Amino acid sequence: MADRAIFQDFVISRSDRLLRTAYLLTHDWAVAEDLLQESLAKAWFAWSGVDEPEAYVRRVLVTTYTSWWRRKWRGELPSDSLPDTPSVDALHEAREELWHAVGRLPAKQRAVIVLRFYEDLPVTEVARLVGCSAGTVKSQTAKALAKLRVDETIVKEMQR
Repeated sequence: MADRAIFQDFVISRSDRLLRTAYLLTHDWAVAEDLLQESLAKAWFAWSGVDEPEAYVRRVLVTTYTSWWRRKWRGELPSDSLPDTPSVDALHEAREELWHAVGRLPAKQRAVIVLRFYEDLPVTEVARLVGCSAGTVKSQTAKALAKLRVDETIVKEMQR
């Protein structure tokens, strides 16, 4: 019963932050909630042997997301016409462009960018969560940032 209470306290205190991480990975609140729920369910089964609960759940979150990304069709269909979009302020529009660009990154690069820059985790922690070396995290970060810079240039050219 003590484990259950500790797990429940953990879920109550950390769900918002973990849900934000899941959203940053998936770009869809409903999918992020499903991802977090499945990750917490997986963590519950190993809870008695977990030393660092938040790090463990983050790792489960990233690996579960990666496995979903690899096996699921994303449901995107090409279209000749774009839907009407409401007018928004420039900051919101820039933020949306950035998220679209981040969304086009490969899953591992997106995970590294989210964990490094949005969760503000150090390289060593990101490496541990993603399951690679610190050098791989650095190279994936550099590649992702280069792709985002190219994407930004293309967007600016299209707006001219």
